[in-house]
Amino acid sequence: MDTKHCAVDGWVDAIPAPGPGRTATFDLTVRPADADTLPEDAPDTVISCTSAAAPIVHELLHAIQPGDLLRVTGTLLQPSVPGQPTRLTVDVLEVLDTALIPVLGEMVLDRYADYIVVFDADHDQVPVFTANGRWVGLADNADAIATLIDIDERVHGGDA
Repeated sequence: MDTKHCAVDGWVDAIPAPGPGRTATFDLTVRPADADTLPEDAPDTVISCTSAAAPIVHELLHAIQPGDLLRVTGTLLQPSVPGQPTRLTVDVLEVLDTALIPVLGEMVLDRYADYIVVFDADHDQVPVFTANGRWVGLADNADAIATLIDIDERVHGGDA
């Protein structure tokens, strides 16, 4: 088995996990430097990483999230048998960029003066109610909300 000291940049694809004996393990996905010349469907390289350094273990288990871009420095162990994963023992961890906070596709309530609208990421139609809970109608999309409110105010005299 061949070993060498190196630094590697890559993305974390899954939440790091506790390992045996107060270690932490994670997989680092690495794109080669010449990625622009490779076919689009060329696989990324995945390096199995582990660390026993207490500050790094703490950072991995409490702060690192999938999608974070890391630079890890340590000892790289190339497998002697093809098909086995490359392993890196991490001595230094640097966060180069953090992943965006995921946005859940849930409902969001918004207020238009005396009206409440319900946005749902899974639907284009937008239910509209008065602040008192009276049903106004279903707007075909977000652009139609103002028209629906305007019609309701004309019909009901602005009485929400």
